[in-house]
Amino acid sequence: MTQLELATDRGHVVAAETLAASPLAIRGLTVSYGEKPAVFSIDATVQDGSMTAIIGPNGAGKSTLLKAALGVIKPLSGTVSVYGAPLEGQRARIAYVPQRASIDWDFPARVIDVVLMGLYRELGLLRRLTGGHRQKAMDCLERVGMADFAERQIGQLSGGQQQRVFLARALAQDADLYLLDEPFAGVDAATEKAIIDVLKTLKSQGKTVIAVHHDLATITEYFDHVFLINVRKVAEGPVATTFTAENLQKAYGGRLATAQIEELELGAG
Repeated sequence: MTQLELATDRGHVVAAETLAASPLAIRGLTVSYGEKPAVFSIDATVQDGSMTAIIGPNGAGKSTLLKAALGVIKPLSGTVSVYGAPLEGQRARIAYVPQRASIDWDFPARVIDVVLMGLYRELGLLRRLTGGHRQKAMDCLERVGMADFAERQIGQLSGGQQQRVFLARALAQDADLYLLDEPFAGVDAATEKAIIDVLKTLKSQGKTVIAVHHDLATITEYFDHVFLINVRKVAEGPVATTFTAENLQKAYGGRLATAQIEELELGAG
């Protein structure tokens, strides 16, 4: 396919080279738990160097979409490409921060050990940890304000502190694409600020950030792109043109009051 050829997808014409350059391109992704699809025929094209929020009501398939894009959940159909190549060959370019509630915090590991797990591709199966590896892990903890807790057991930390540690583990991977599942859920205001500051720094370095997000009031402050989902894709694009009352009504329906939707739209203007 030449650079001038176009890929046509469900009536929308997209430059083929744009798809190839996308950090994450999803086509026709369907995931089902039993007979009812959790996400259905999802298409998405994430812009390079963007910060994208995945939003939608409870049960809309936000986390499922993220896990399927990572290959954690096997889809019924659809394809996922990362920087124009199949997912399997691009995993080293992806860092993932799961929901805090999905982690067994009783696992006996120190904070520094958790962050060092982010270096497993660099270490391989037989290589031993060096002082350089430990220093890199400490630098990542410093970036999230957790260097003083390096020797603490992970289960002894507060929820916000645990979330910072897992972000540090993702930073240690030195990835190009960062996927985060509800990174601000259940954390204190100081932790939320620390996390968003780190994510914005990643964006300034040309990295791409995608986060499942639930607080609509902070969308315009935190993100520049948004993907709305309610099992099916509702809309995607820049916050300024996509985070609208019409699209919010389509995604949330009666779950958001009209006045609340109008207030959120005004914030995006």
